[in-house]
Amino acid sequence: MSLQAVRTAHGLGLDPVAADWPALVDSDIEQLLLDYPQLGRLQEVQWHSPRPFSAAGLITTGSGRLFVKRHHQQVRQPAWLEEEHRLIAHLHRQGAPVAAVLPNRHGRTATAQGPWTYEIHQVAEGLDLYRDALSWSPFQSPRHALAAGQALARLHEAAQRYSAAPRQTPVLLANARLIAQPSPLAAIAGAVEHDPGLKAYLADKDWQAQLSQWLLPFHAPLLPLLERQAPLWTHNDWHASNLLWGEDGAVSSVLDFGLADRTFALFDLATAIERNAVPWLELDSGGPAVADLDSVDALLAGYHQVRPLQSRDLQALSALLPLVHVDFALSEVAYYQGVVGSARSADVAYQAYLLGHLRWFAGAQGQRLLSHLHRGRP
Repeated sequence: MSLQAVRTAHGLGLDPVAADWPALVDSDIEQLLLDYPQLGRLQEVQWHSPRPFSAAGLITTGSGRLFVKRHHQQVRQPAWLEEEHRLIAHLHRQGAPVAAVLPNRHGRTATAQGPWTYEIHQVAEGLDLYRDALSWSPFQSPRHALAAGQALARLHEAAQRYSAAPRQTPVLLANARLIAQPSPLAAIAGAVEHDPGLKAYLADKDWQAQLSQWLLPFHAPLLPLLERQAPLWTHNDWHASNLLWGEDGAVSSVLDFGLADRTFALFDLATAIERNAVPWLELDSGGPAVADLDSVDALLAGYHQVRPLQSRDLQALSALLPLVHVDFALSEVAYYQGVVGSARSADVAYQAYLLGHLRWFAGAQGQRLLSHLHRGRP
């Protein structure tokens, strides 16, 4: 018997929201497992993930515990999902602590079933200490921040020789394709024309004026720094809840490469700071969202121990950090408007996430964080 289907999921704020997608059910998993005869029959669905964008959970079959994830094909077609799986396979071969994705009877790691695309992973090793943590929740300790920095640097080392082309996945992807352009507003305008959901949402918004005010001032100092960055496949969602932990506080496993793409190392490091060191959800309740500078320092110290950082890298991080969320925020707007059909969630992605974070970096608390990075020493 499965657990009762979860009706809520993590949203864009503090409160749980109705899930975008129905929970996994026994009958669908049983049908899926027909394509994985080596795994045996379903015995139990043990846990439903509250994460958004997909439905996922832990199951038990005749071969043991497994992790199953289901995407709508508007979000991940099999070919799009296997872009991610090829990266995971490379990292696994390099000895990185990632759980293997299991092939079906046709040798494919993504399985289409009706309107859905499924993937099945081995269960990753370690303690899931942040299982219920919302995005932008802080590290539990500087020790975890240090370990997360070390693990991110090791992952970058493992990805060093992976040279696949950037992903073709059109939605819910984190990268710097728009902010890396000499004219980011023109690049965004091009993206709007090619994405019906984004075009529909922005049709009645004065988005060019808003982004001219809040985005462009950060872009001018960033552009020359981007030209120096070596391409690298990166995780792009480096949050404590995407890591499993050992008893000693070290990172045991890295989870969820759903936002991975070919960017550069400092993009991933800036994303890690943005995801973990600023309590963004405090803004929803009128708080100042004060960055945890000790956590920032520990994260950077851990990374530096494995992949040494130069002073110019910290300056580049300071320039990059206010814009590191922009491409993904626009992708979220496109997802909520064009795939889910939720103008309310698209509003949150645009107003609170895209513009709200830009405004924060322009304010006193954001400038405090950027100055700290700029003055810092690796």
